[in-house]
Amino acid sequence: MTTTSSSTSSASTSPKLSPKLYTLPAPPAPLTRDISDDFDPTFKYNNELPIVIDNGSWQTRAGFAHDSLPRLTCPPQVARYLDRKLGKKYTFGGYDVFVDATARGQAKNIFDGNVVSNFDALEMLLDYTFIKLGLEGGASGGLGHPLVMTEVVCNPNYSRKMVTELIFEGYNAPSLVYGIDALFSFNYNGGRSGLVLSSGNTATHLIPVVNGKGLIPLTTRLSWGGSQGTDLMLKLLQLKYPGFPSKLANWQAEALIMDHCYVSGDYKEELESFLQLGFLEEKDRVIQFPFTEAVKFEKSQEELDKIAEKRKESGRRLQEQAAKARLEKLIKKEQELEYYKDLQSKSESMGKRDFKRLLESNDFDDESQLEKMIRDLDKNIKRARKQDVGEEEPDEIPTFPLVDIPDEELDEEGKKQKRQQKLVKSSYDARQRARAEKDAEKARLAEEERKDIEARERDLDTWVGEKRATRDSLVAKLKDRQRLRTELTDRKSLASQMRMKSIANLASDTPAAKKRRRGGNAEADDTFGANDDDWAVYRSIGTGGTGEDDDEEDEELNRELKSIEALLLAHDPDFEEHHTRDAQADWTKSLLHAFLRGTRPFDPENQAEQNQMHLNVERIRVPEIVFEPSMAGLDQAGIVEIASDILLHRISKPEERYQLLKDVFCTGGNTAFQGFEDRLKKELTAVLPYRSTINVRKAGNVTLDAWRGAAKWCSAKEKDAEWKKAIVTRQEYLEKGSEYLKEHCMGNAFG
Repeated sequence: MTTTSSSTSSASTSPKLSPKLYTLPAPPAPLTRDISDDFDPTFKYNNELPIVIDNGSWQTRAGFAHDSLPRLTCPPQVARYLDRKLGKKYTFGGYDVFVDATARGQAKNIFDGNVVSNFDALEMLLDYTFIKLGLEGGASGGLGHPLVMTEVVCNPNYSRKMVTELIFEGYNAPSLVYGIDALFSFNYNGGRSGLVLSSGNTATHLIPVVNGKGLIPLTTRLSWGGSQGTDLMLKLLQLKYPGFPSKLANWQAEALIMDHCYVSGDYKEELESFLQLGFLEEKDRVIQFPFTEAVKFEKSQEELDKIAEKRKESGRRLQEQAAKARLEKLIKKEQELEYYKDLQSKSESMGKRDFKRLLESNDFDDESQLEKMIRDLDKNIKRARKQDVGEEEPDEIPTFPLVDIPDEELDEEGKKQKRQQKLVKSSYDARQRARAEKDAEKARLAEEERKDIEARERDLDTWVGEKRATRDSLVAKLKDRQRLRTELTDRKSLASQMRMKSIANLASDTPAAKKRRRGGNAEADDTFGANDDDWAVYRSIGTGGTGEDDDEEDEELNRELKSIEALLLAHDPDFEEHHTRDAQADWTKSLLHAFLRGTRPFDPENQAEQNQMHLNVERIRVPEIVFEPSMAGLDQAGIVEIASDILLHRISKPEERYQLLKDVFCTGGNTAFQGFEDRLKKELTAVLPYRSTINVRKAGNVTLDAWRGAAKWCSAKEKDAEWKKAIVTRQEYLEKGSEYLKEHCMGNAFG
């Protein structure tokens, strides 16, 4: 586990150690042993030495009864395809399916759920299995060995019938017997009476066993297993990391479950503990996915200094150019304002018809448009003067003695000074009006603040509700602006393309029609944007400018948001510091960041960190489904409810119930999680009667003991051994048909 600081204060003063990185295991590979390793040739085609096949939906295991381990372990998948170039047909089985891309595309599973349904694929898999076991066919052309196969609880008759026909007709087997994998595992681990909980790849079964015989009619199934858990883990990680650089494969999600998941002792309590950063950091596991490191050429410090100096100089020149352009623009606007005011003053001395003709010559329809133009110019000039010129007033009030003197009384020099005094006076008057407007704005804000205080003191709850609604609207507006800004950088987004069309229409001398006429000239349509250079122009238009209006509006919205949040922090007891937008944007205070990237800063430029996943709450969420199926949308009872129902209601005899309580046996790959048996015992103890004695244990090897149990069961040499009584010989098959079945303690029973 990662070594972390025990307190927040120490964590802030001392640097945290890098977390331990867990890597993914290698892809699944074949697990086979050569037939010549330890096989006695005298047993070849020996009717006394059975072949044992654990026919599971996750893995198929095959070997001889005297083996300690199966000789072949592979997934129950096959592929067959025709190479048209070579004119050859290829067949692959087991892990060999994954070595060729074409074979992977043609892969077929022999199971539908946990029931064999693809019998052509089963025949190919059995061919592959017997070849790997070194069987070419005996003297009679048959298998030459009795066959022991596992099957699912309550296997449908049709599936068993088709498999039986394939074994006897296709392979000429001397005899065949079926058994339940969970009962074989229970028998191998010394079980006699107990409750067997078998959680495999596709389903979970609870089988009560009394005196070595499974009570099949009392068995209950839960439709959840390892494959469903893998799918859940895959979906959780895809939702958690939607933009992850590499695609997560099924076998990788399966490996994450097997290596990192565990069953929580108290799920709800531990889930709440994950909200504490210390506990989260302790349970968090960082999975490093493989990646290719991109080579980056680092520049020397001298080169970096030169680049920084160039940027600084370029920025300074741009600032000077912008200031000069703003000043020229301000002077031009002042001249325009003076001209339009002079034009407006002529309305008193001219007739209406002459004045209207004068307005039309200046592109005005009426006097209201002229007044609007004067107002807009005055507003723009005040804003520009506030930014660049400032609002400082001279110590003495300036005088303009020549303004009121008629031009006839002045010489040329006096007229020139009079024009200068007019410009200075108009600027002075504008500043005075701006100051008056500012004072009026201050008074208005003070009045609004007074009314706001009165509303808060009159009804605090209503005031808080209004402020929260205002804050929510501001946050939504800022998010919308950010989303729109992000979309505009993506040429494929709708907002970007709509703006592109607008720019195309503005850039074209003949804007494109809204609808293309039938039979129209295709070359006349707008093609602006078809070339990458057009998009470069668009990006220059969108981001090359100063963007002052957008920046000012964002700043204004942020200022208003911060003022409202400050009021809520001061007067709303339910609004705390971590609710503010700044706190939510700060990764050190973001719980979402802690779950996604851990309790350390995330560098998006670091390729190693980009290819890392953090497993925390998923480690207990996936194994919890067998206890709480409703978490995955499964409308079934959990294993504890099912077990309690079997023990308390379906088993009527007290002595049998006592025997089952003494041995609750867990087997199957989905029970291999750390803490599974402890959690099951804790949950069962809570629902069983007071002082009930209960013992929960797990198989020595939850995945291999089913095959080992079947091999041990059929290794008995006695003439009256149970397996010899249970086998269906080829002669019995020919006489009684493919549906004939002998009941025995390890198999499905009926009636």
